[in-house]
Amino acid sequence: MKINKKKYVKLSYIDKQKYIKLIKDRFEKELAKQLGLLRVSAPLLVTQQSGLQDDLSGVERKVAFDLLQDGQEVEIVQSLAKWKRFALGKYGFKPHTGLYTDMTAIRRDDNMDETHSIYVDQWDWEKIITRTERNLDYLKSTVTKIVKAILNTSTYLNGKGFNGVHICNKVFFITSQALLDMYPALSAKQREYEIVKKYKTVFIMQIGDNLSNGQPHDLRAPDYDDWSLNGDLLFYHEVLDIALEISSMGVRVDKDSLLCQLKKSGKQERLSYAYHKSIIVNALPLCIGGGIGQSRLCQLLLGRAHIGEVQASYWDESTLRTCKKNKIELL
Repeated sequence: MKINKKKYVKLSYIDKQKYIKLIKDRFEKELAKQLGLLRVSAPLLVTQQSGLQDDLSGVERKVAFDLLQDGQEVEIVQSLAKWKRFALGKYGFKPHTGLYTDMTAIRRDDNMDETHSIYVDQWDWEKIITRTERNLDYLKSTVTKIVKAILNTSTYLNGKGFNGVHICNKVFFITSQALLDMYPALSAKQREYEIVKKYKTVFIMQIGDNLSNGQPHDLRAPDYDDWSLNGDLLFYHEVLDIALEISSMGVRVDKDSLLCQLKKSGKQERLSYAYHKSIIVNALPLCIGGGIGQSRLCQLLLGRAHIGEVQASYWDESTLRTCKKNKIELL
């Protein structure tokens, strides 16, 4: 673990907890204001048959168990990407309005490190759009609003006594193919680091489909984001000298993009699920949405060296030893 000691500010347990609360409360308000969202309650559990589980990159194992009362097997959500779209229609949201919710999940296959935990907490949000708004310009304008919400939260935090973390307010937009063209000899993660180190606030677009090298920039489930209209929002994190992903988001699939992406990924069997059938018959609204990491945002704005400084989770012995050696106090 390499830490920029000049940028790492020592904080007590109490101060960390105080600032975490300030960030979460303020950002919720800023996000809702920027995107026109209403807070709703969301499920922790779904069934496989519902088709509402987010399969992420398609290889992660879910945390599942059977219920005592009826023997039904349920899964802890990995995200709410699909449920949110279903909820928009069920609750009667109109175009240009939407919802956000607190999402907590367990991703048992995530590798624990400075920015990853098996416990996931994020703001999941979703907003109804029109057919004409399914384009990159609308995606970019939405990203800009989210960055503004983050900047406003940072300004608010600085006014409450915490100073030192600078967030670049100008977003650099680039497609994953253009990024590969810039750094053809580097891996995807290395390309992310180079572009974020240079521009500080970056949105990498069009993730999921194969690039000119025959590989995707990163794996994406084929049935929630339209791979031509999605992306990841990353910030340069000075304390660790890394590109820190704060959000993955995108315009959601319509009938055509769903059928195309299921075919490309060999997942056509999912068309038997109720969620996917609803998209095919246009029973679900067109929308845009994503997830914004709560602990990741706190780690960024507070300049923390480890995500365990802003969330209470399980850590293996190796992590505990490394943090102790570097005088990092985990919650």
